[in-house]
Amino acid sequence: MTKLTLLGPRALADDGARVLPEPVDIVIENGEILAVRPAGSAPPEGEAIDVRHTLAVPGFINSHHHSHENFHKGRYDRLPLELWMNYVRPAKPLPLTADDIYLRTLVGASQALLSGTTCIVDDFNASPVLNPEHVEAALAAYEDIGIRALLGPTLFDVPFHESVPFLQEECCAETLASLAPTQSTPPAEYLRFVETLAATRHPRENRVGVLLAPSAPQRCSDGFLRQVRELADATGLPVIIHVQETRLQAASAWHERGKTLFQHLDELGFLAPGTSLIHAVWLTPDDIERIAASGASVQHNPNSNLKLGSGLMPMRALLDAGVNVSLGTDGCGSLESTDMLRVVANTALIHKLRGDDYRRWIGAEEALHAATRGGAIALGQEDRLGRIAPGHRADLVLYRLDGPAFTPLNNPLRQLVFGESGGSIDSVFVEGERVVADGQLTRLDQRAISRRIEQAMSRLRPAIGEAERLTETLRPAYERIWSRCQALPLAPGTLPARLDDA
Repeated sequence: MTKLTLLGPRALADDGARVLPEPVDIVIENGEILAVRPAGSAPPEGEAIDVRHTLAVPGFINSHHHSHENFHKGRYDRLPLELWMNYVRPAKPLPLTADDIYLRTLVGASQALLSGTTCIVDDFNASPVLNPEHVEAALAAYEDIGIRALLGPTLFDVPFHESVPFLQEECCAETLASLAPTQSTPPAEYLRFVETLAATRHPRENRVGVLLAPSAPQRCSDGFLRQVRELADATGLPVIIHVQETRLQAASAWHERGKTLFQHLDELGFLAPGTSLIHAVWLTPDDIERIAASGASVQHNPNSNLKLGSGLMPMRALLDAGVNVSLGTDGCGSLESTDMLRVVANTALIHKLRGDDYRRWIGAEEALHAATRGGAIALGQEDRLGRIAPGHRADLVLYRLDGPAFTPLNNPLRQLVFGESGGSIDSVFVEGERVVADGQLTRLDQRAISRRIEQAMSRLRPAIGEAERLTETLRPAYERIWSRCQALPLAPGTLPARLDDA
């Protein structure tokens, strides 16, 4: 039995909207919070750790990440999603070993822990050929570093290139043939694989678990989406799916279907609690009503959406309708960081560009809620994650209150959101284990990880470069498609998401 007491920190209140006025003691046993009580009101239980002069906050839940992009960090800029995507999902897969996958996964996980994230959701590209050893390598990386993780092998039964509008018109037969994989695992096998993993990797019982990750409605047939929904209902696994991230996706959905993808998913019965709609930048009021009625969450990635020029989702309208919103970084190919501190700050900043009523702007409290309790709700784990409260898992971060961001100490919650860069992090606990101490990982050597990654990259860079050169040959056709879709109308009533559409 492992028991410890954190002595004397200030702590975020149970409601998540304020910091308690007086220090507390936090008692932890077997990874679970047993008690949060006034400091010194009872003798310490188990190991006593003096953490006075710190602020205890629930660890961030990074609700969307693509670890398969980590080796592409820093390679691209000034590209919209549709032109960028082929670089990180090349038609010819990279020659990766299981050890490469292990190291690649540690890239994002280490930065996540060191910047205050205790849980990460990994939408993991395992296509076109499913290699169980690669999936196990990613799971092992999360196990070894000590973070909480939910990994979902990406699911789809419509090949990526076939989901792109006008591709048949803009590409010659030879180019189309080059986009089709020479080998591919049947989609049903992916579903069976995740179902099998769920028996031993269910996130309710395991720190490192799995979830269902259908890629997007345009890349999944209706029958396949129904199968995913049935499996989710049968197993209780969370679901994540990309929906209308860009104007191109929103306009082409209206052009091809005469309905939005949110309406389509709703009519299929796909929307439900424990289901996260990733990005959801381009929405109509009807879409928002449907999402709210279903109990599904919207998963917001503001920094990635900014870098790819996708737009700004209507967070205030969603919250007003009762929709739960979570936060994430997205992959390191589109945004070079798994640092959720940046995401939380930008959430509380950029939404102040919407609307003239300053009283309705998104504030620090709402951004922090989305990064903690919002993420827990999205994953169907609001009863065990996202709060410092008895019965919840002991996933928390301690920030030193003598750091520059908190000096002078006026409003610690706002100073955390707007001022903290990670330099004040004293400790990160996951399930009661101290996995970061004094700015260093406790389970693995960060410098050794970096050295091994550089060794792997010396072998992989030529292959990445060759894949990028092949992608460049597709660029003219994709630019024509992108331009054509910019001219397509959106569904009536679509809320503006970019300044040039406002």
